[in-house]
Amino acid sequence: MEKNTAVQDFEYVELSNLISKVSDLKAEGYRLVQICGVVLDDETYEILYSFDKDHLLKTLRLDIKIDVDEVESITGIYWPAFIYENEIHDLFGVQFNHSKLDYQGTFFRIVEETPWKPKK
Repeated sequence: MEKNTAVQDFEYVELSNLISKVSDLKAEGYRLVQICGVVLDDETYEILYSFDKDHLLKTLRLDIKIDVDEVESITGIYWPAFIYENEIHDLFGVQFNHSKLDYQGTFFRIVEETPWKPKK
């Protein structure tokens, strides 16, 4: 049996370069694996975009300011991203612009609006 040789690669990306980086990965044959949001502190979220090709997991790390930065949707490059983007919008309040399918805050039925957004 062959040993698993999967590798993980993390790269910070600036908000202004997100679309070009994602487009490059698509052109290189990477598939979207997941997008997830993480609270770094009371002012900052980190959004992790993970892609796979030949057992190499590349993750773009994007830091954004809460209630300040808006993120360009990647649904024009990877259609299924609408699921992750709507989830992050509903749970954290992150605004994704130009989504191909925007549920406008109704993707999940949740009791509390943006429950994972830090309370100030």
